[in-house]
Amino acid sequence: MKRPTIADIAGRAGVSRSAVSFALNDQPGVSEETRQRVLAVASELGWRPHSAARALRGGRAGAIGLALQRPARLLGAEPFTMELISGLESELSARSCGLNLQVVEDTEAEIATYRRWWAEHRVDGVIVLNLRDDDPRVGVLEDLHLPAVVIGGPVGTGSLPSIWSQDAAGMTDVVEYLAALGHRRLAHVAGDPDMRHIVDRTTALHEVCRLRGLPEPVTVRADYSDEDSAQATRRLLASPDRPTAIIYHTDLTAVTGLEVALEMGLSVPDELSLVAFNDSRLCRLVNPKLTALAHDIPGRGAQAARMLFAAIDGGPGADSQPAEPYRLLPRGSTGKYRTS
Repeated sequence: MKRPTIADIAGRAGVSRSAVSFALNDQPGVSEETRQRVLAVASELGWRPHSAARALRGGRAGAIGLALQRPARLLGAEPFTMELISGLESELSARSCGLNLQVVEDTEAEIATYRRWWAEHRVDGVIVLNLRDDDPRVGVLEDLHLPAVVIGGPVGTGSLPSIWSQDAAGMTDVVEYLAALGHRRLAHVAGDPDMRHIVDRTTALHEVCRLRGLPEPVTVRADYSDEDSAQATRRLLASPDRPTAIIYHTDLTAVTGLEVALEMGLSVPDELSLVAFNDSRLCRLVNPKLTALAHDIPGRGAQAARMLFAAIDGGPGADSQPAEPYRLLPRGSTGKYRTS
């Protein structure tokens, strides 16, 4: 079907194209009777404004942007991203607003994406994930005056509003729980050490172990892939002083860790306890079910979208705020440490 044009509306309404433009853009220059006739014809023909043209005139693009630094093949496997997007979409769909999703290789490519979106008026604002120390994205977005909400913080976000998880408190709860079960040798399969939330978790882990008089915990790095997490887990479990409990930075990496432990002949939780940050259906599908730190990820996405719309509109509601606290959900993958 041919897209209706201003010329089509003008011909049907019996007015000039300039009169149609005045009426559709709510500008003076036509009578109220003509305006209503034009609007009625436009509705009858199913006319919609061209988003790109409207953006070039200084209007809204009708979309927000989300650039993700991770391999595209992991998007379908990682529950966190999909749940976050579902929360974003719950707010976007209510406003007939689109989501521009771009997978990028690194920070430089992400910044280039922001500059392109800004120059081409592709988005009205962006959601920023995985805040880093001295994050260069913050200054670029401030210079562009592109509305943005950072999922991360609360420090290091400059003038950009942020919504942050309470990662240090969550890690503290996990360590206290494992210590109460008698565990002393703890390990942490962590993500990118430059990410602010990974730094907060790792710092809290070491601090609580120090305060509780536990041995220094071991932290190893792994990305979001199951291959990397499996290798990290094998190294930990093959060490002479293997840990009695391992904390994983995502649900997917924890599921992989469980598979490796069973592959190496260890009984979970009798010989090894496992805990995952970010609860998901994956944690409840395996046997034993994984103990996890839960939080409302779709709710955080919806909250971030509302904050971004407030920042775009320039009204109240864009102030930085914490997300709901983590909730520790003990399941079958954790148990009392049994001395041999």
